[in-house]
Amino acid sequence: MSFADAAQVRSAETSVPAPREQSAAAQDAVAGLAEVERATQALYEAVDALDHVLLRGPSLLPGWTRAHVVTHLARNADALVNLLTWAKTGVEHPMYPSAADRDADIEEGAGRQPQLLRADLDAACQRFAAAARDLPATAWEAEVVHPHSGVLLAHRVPWLRLREVWFHLVDLDAGVGFRDLPGHLLEGFLDDAVGQYADRADVPDVRVDVTLPDGRQRSWELTARSGSTAVSGSAADVLGWLTGRHSGALLNGTAPTLPRWL
Repeated sequence: MSFADAAQVRSAETSVPAPREQSAAAQDAVAGLAEVERATQALYEAVDALDHVLLRGPSLLPGWTRAHVVTHLARNADALVNLLTWAKTGVEHPMYPSAADRDADIEEGAGRQPQLLRADLDAACQRFAAAARDLPATAWEAEVVHPHSGVLLAHRVPWLRLREVWFHLVDLDAGVGFRDLPGHLLEGFLDDAVGQYADRADVPDVRVDVTLPDGRQRSWELTARSGSTAVSGSAADVLGWLTGRHSGALLNGTAPTLPRWL
């Protein structure tokens, strides 16, 4: 049985049960966790197909191999367990002790052999699933602090994990692109990506006109200022540009250079 097959069996056995009566926060968390399970299975399948040579090859992230990306996804799962622990206990548990510690852990883990990389990823994903499963329903309304997003309620943590898994699955450059992401998730990812640019003076004035997978049209302004520049494209292509995965050449119109997204 492959790494991915074993994970699929385990996922079916450990799905987060839905309480009979849930708050809106708990419902949101359960929905997010179900999406995380599906994304994690796709991640396992991709990593399962990477041999030693491919894992040492470059990812789409400058300076990182695919092994760096896999290790980052493992450490991110553990970091989000810290936020869930914070929500459960009320005791502050930051995601990472420091940015330097985070980077050092990724660098150290990226040198592991493929079987150890896979085992590390699987163990970390299991720890995240267990922490979410054990969280009392009321704790999903607790406040925690994300280093980039600031204060947020714990029920958003599964959605943070979902973004990490799908975006970095694309970064693995292993056959999955933004166009392969589930269509029903793209609008939320776009909302989140645009939100990361809010209130930043280094962001150009630009309106983004997007064709969503269901055929709807929607527009976003990257700043509160009235912009004269407009670009358009599919949800997947716009998301790739907003998150710095490509220059905007896939879009209609002249896409300005954006500052670092996160």
